[in-house]
Amino acid sequence: MIILIAAISKNNEIGKNNQLLWHLPDDFKRFKTLTTGHYIIMGRKTFESFPKPLPNRTHIIISRQKNYEVENCIVVSSLEEAIKVCPKNEDIYIIGGGEIYKQSIDFADKLEITVVDHNFEADTFFPEIDENKWKIDFEEFHPKDERHLYDFTFLTYILRK
Repeated sequence: MIILIAAISKNNEIGKNNQLLWHLPDDFKRFKTLTTGHYIIMGRKTFESFPKPLPNRTHIIISRQKNYEVENCIVVSSLEEAIKVCPKNEDIYIIGGGEIYKQSIDFADKLEITVVDHNFEADTFFPEIDENKWKIDFEEFHPKDERHLYDFTFLTYILRK
């Protein structure tokens, strides 16, 4: 199953200058829980935004740079190639960035989305979620608190039958 996982704001903002726009510990925890033990596909810039590779996940990095190499990661030149190197019949998580999400949303099987209840200034966006194609299968609201500056909602979208 191909799963896109992202935290987005009300207007689909996901980042600016290769950085996240918010800090939500419970979202990081959910991301870790869902992706641990799986293959994660990302663009080069998304990978480079991490201080180091994420533990207990197989990283597949899409880059157009011919000699781009990262120790203990798989580097490919296209989304199609990234999906081909993943085991069949296993969950694969696509974790960004904006261009990779745009290329993959039309053949994803599921979306794991955290919606942050705020508008931000951004330069990177998640593609529009087509409500005719996707339906919400799970929804969990989290109010802001001492650890979270914004209200947010976990949403799981599945394809409409």
